[in-house]
Amino acid sequence: MNRNDSAGRPAIFLDRDGTINVEKNYLHRIEDFQFIDGAPEAIKALNQAGYLVLVITNQSGVARGYFSLEDVESLHQHLAQRLAAAGARVDGFYVCPHHPTAGLGELRKACSCRKGEPGMLLKAANEHGIDLTRSYMIGDKEADIEAGEKAGCSSLLVLTGYGNETAQVVSPDRAKRFADLKQAADYICRQTV
Repeated sequence: MNRNDSAGRPAIFLDRDGTINVEKNYLHRIEDFQFIDGAPEAIKALNQAGYLVLVITNQSGVARGYFSLEDVESLHQHLAQRLAAAGARVDGFYVCPHHPTAGLGELRKACSCRKGEPGMLLKAANEHGIDLTRSYMIGDKEADIEAGEKAGCSSLLVLTGYGNETAQVVSPDRAKRFADLKQAADYICRQTV
């Protein structure tokens, strides 16, 4: 498959917490970061298949004052370094620091970037020349599925993080289900054969 055609490249949009790394409430400390088993290998397989891999993450802990955007950036640098050591990479990180009702100041607002809105995916698509119709959004929450749907991607649900709870409210016809990111990546890579 030619991934550099005029229609744009396909991408994999990944939720972070509960999809790539173990869910921990308001993760922001590097020492608390832990990959879900198989996640680095999954991202490496997606890289090798020619997909852009982009992290799309809501971080309302910034709006709530629990941590700063600099803390988020430091964690993402750590994540990228750990992936590089495994021969994998993320091509970009997109963060929504807002919350519509919690927090103070300018970060307390309804926005178009907070998942389940598609703003971060649309921004990434514009910046990277992505064909959204050939792309996937993978996550463990209904907001991930909704963001993918609204952006025009195929949405996949992983049963890590909050995935089992989400599976109770998101029908299988809205999002195929996979045990983890590794299984989802295997499925995507088989589609490109």
